[in-house]
Amino acid sequence: MIKKHEIYKTDKWNMMTVEVQGKYIVLREISDQWGEETHTFLSRPALMQWAQNRFPKDDFEGREEEWRTLMNSFKQV
Repeated sequence: MIKKHEIYKTDKWNMMTVEVQGKYIVLREISDQWGEETHTFLSRPALMQWAQNRFPKDDFEGREEEWRTLMNSFKQV
């Protein structure tokens, strides 16, 4: 069974989804700038480490709530 989580979606060109496929966690990031990127993780801690590197808290200065919401979405996976 594949469980799909939507991390965020601003439109059909800017979104991120995570699918749990057995022991694998597959993240798909679609952006209008970079196209589609797929990352595969073997554990939730690896996913969280990637997320914190990809979305550094410092980049969200003045938008801390947005950052917390994003991290919570990853934690729900």
